[in-house]
Amino acid sequence: MAWYKRNPLASGQQQRRSLFGEILDWMLAPLLILWPMSIGVTYLVAKSIANDPFDHILDDKITALAQEVAAQAPSNQFAIPKEAMEILLADGTDHLRVQVVGKSGEFLLGDERTLPIPQREARQIGVVNFRDIVVNGEDFRAGHLWIELPTVGENRFMLIQIAETLGKRDSLANEIIKGVILPQFVILPLAVLLVWFGLSRGIAPLNNVLDIIRARKPDDLSALQTTDTPEELLPVITALNEQLERLEQTIDTQKRFVADAAHQLKTPLAGLRMQVELLSDETDEAAKLRSLRRLKVGTERSTRLVNQLLALARTEAPSVLRFEKLDLTHIARTVTRDFVPEAMNKRIDLGVEVPDHPVYVNGQTLMLTEMMKNLVENALRYTPEEGCVTVRVDDSPQREAIVLEVEDDGPGIPEGERNLVFDRFYRVLGTSEDGSGLGLAIVQETAHQHDANVSIHDNPKSTHPDRPGTLMRVSFPPRHRQMED
Repeated sequence: MAWYKRNPLASGQQQRRSLFGEILDWMLAPLLILWPMSIGVTYLVAKSIANDPFDHILDDKITALAQEVAAQAPSNQFAIPKEAMEILLADGTDHLRVQVVGKSGEFLLGDERTLPIPQREARQIGVVNFRDIVVNGEDFRAGHLWIELPTVGENRFMLIQIAETLGKRDSLANEIIKGVILPQFVILPLAVLLVWFGLSRGIAPLNNVLDIIRARKPDDLSALQTTDTPEELLPVITALNEQLERLEQTIDTQKRFVADAAHQLKTPLAGLRMQVELLSDETDEAAKLRSLRRLKVGTERSTRLVNQLLALARTEAPSVLRFEKLDLTHIARTVTRDFVPEAMNKRIDLGVEVPDHPVYVNGQTLMLTEMMKNLVENALRYTPEEGCVTVRVDDSPQREAIVLEVEDDGPGIPEGERNLVFDRFYRVLGTSEDGSGLGLAIVQETAHQHDANVSIHDNPKSTHPDRPGTLMRVSFPPRHRQMED
């Protein structure tokens, strides 16, 4: 169990917290605090228990003496036989003091003025009462009895009281405490040992998980088994499995990105190399110009491909990007303005329809801008000359969500291929337009990261019967609408 001991870290670093030690502290601290308290309570209980039998004996002595005094009261002559007094005062190691106070307050028997006279109460007459007193600095247990004689007047009451020291009582209390406390000195270490052993057994599954993780190969990202996992450890294993799954997806994405980039860049780079070799051997100026134009087109395509690959990589790893409140109409105007020169070269009517007020969504600027660029670029690429492309942002109350649309009057996308065009490098069959096949993959991944939905429809505004056109719609969830309020 060395893995959870309190081991010091490197120099200057704080010691790590020990789960085992902390739980053990919380379990043993109350035990060690309550143990002295239990000793105190046991002592008080033992004292109370020790008082009971001796109080009964003292009660009997006071009652016997009261009967004798009451019998001699009519003659007003009080004399206790010596033998009776010796029996009465026989009490082992304890010292007893006897006091009998007469009707007129005179001391008839016993120790005169050595014991305090208790107050007489009507409810205490005829009942032996006990109290603790101190006489000449010594502790006594005293019992007293007020008796009422068959005479008239205030002098009809007599007091009998006997007090004894606490030797026998303390001895009995100490014997009780020893009988209770001494076994605890054996039980307490055993309890600590059992707590330590039980806690070690309870934390053992953590060691098992640690051994399983350490024994795994570096490339093994499969989920940990949860068959025999304790209920308290199950959330940790589940969270770890979820993290392993995300890590595996991230690694697969990186591998796929590297493979796609290598595959897609191989062909244009080979073409560029061939053009460079031809240009170096070419002597005709017109042929050199043609080769230079091809080099320019090739580099532009390669640059665009690299940018799209990087954009796709960003959409698949959005955790490094910060989402914030963005105006979708501003992004739509900016992207549309950037494509105006290209639209003019192809004689395409490129327009934008957005509300007069801002339409806010929670998103990432680079990702949403790249998504809109790909939508507009695809529309311009497949729209013939004299065609029309419209970028639209709609947050009207009739719609349940904020909608971004890009429509064109190109050849459209067959229904059977509308799910396939979102795959990487997929190209619609029969198309002659250049492209990498990454644009719609970037659109879909960006929409997914923003909890939005992408759908493809025929353009209902297309006026060409042989060209149904395409309407690309990105619908943001209702929570984005709440940002406008």
